[in-house]
Amino acid sequence: MSDQNRLSVFKTYKLYVGGKFPRSESGRVYEVTDAKGKWLANAPLSSRKDARDAVVAARKAFGGWSGATAYNRGQILYRVAEMLEGRRDQYVAEVVDAEGLSKSKAAAQVDAAIDRWVWYAGWTDKIAQVVGGGNPVAGPFFNLSSPEPTGVVAVLAPRESSLLGLVSVVAPVIATGNTAVVVASEKSPLPALSLGEVLATSDVPGGVVNILSGRTAEIAAPLAAHQDVNAIDLAGADEALAKELEIAAADNLKRVLRPQPVDDADWSATPGTDRMTAFLETKTVWHPTGALGASGSSY
Repeated sequence: MSDQNRLSVFKTYKLYVGGKFPRSESGRVYEVTDAKGKWLANAPLSSRKDARDAVVAARKAFGGWSGATAYNRGQILYRVAEMLEGRRDQYVAEVVDAEGLSKSKAAAQVDAAIDRWVWYAGWTDKIAQVVGGGNPVAGPFFNLSSPEPTGVVAVLAPRESSLLGLVSVVAPVIATGNTAVVVASEKSPLPALSLGEVLATSDVPGGVVNILSGRTAEIAAPLAAHQDVNAIDLAGADEALAKELEIAAADNLKRVLRPQPVDDADWSATPGTDRMTAFLETKTVWHPTGALGASGSSY
């Protein structure tokens, strides 16, 4: 059969929840267009039920992921970078369509996203030394503070930076042992949905990252109010939506990372540790050193 008679096989984009690729339980989709208004694909229009399912998957995965060694988490994040590098051309094409960039600028964004995974892979077993340590106390005690993950984090991905911005908010959440429910950019969700395919083949346990597409406000509302979500990153919310979600998040004292004034160029800057420490708790342990007499410690 000649190529002239061959039908194109269009990609069916799906959600990424619990390590699987379901369609929205609602059966709804919405049209995604490129920067010039040309149709690209139909993306799943996630429902509140999809959001709740994603939280269940994230909670189920939390014990194993937070209990893994920091070194192992670093290996897995580095594997994500490896897999993304191998599919670089695909993601360059998707970023070109999503953001209307030239091919060279899109390639720079993809390369920066790959490097961002490597950056956070290197931090997994180092962040504890930066934010933890021994504390001097008045008494015969060891007093040690160490960081621990907050739990399930809802992440509203940046609206404009479809891949680099997305990676910049997701990687620090999981690098520190949290699990994530990610709401992809409403306007440009396709690179995020494709990222699920990389995560699924990168040794990231199912449920550690869950990716939803659809109307940001519709999905974010039940996540902000959900009693089993421990924190929320409002990077992709506008001012009005962020205020509503922050009020809803207060009901169970969620940690809230407010939207920061970031333009596309700033996502390329070397990140600090702020997005990792935003979703860490500090555990302090006291331990007796033994009786202190005239001769000093018994140890």
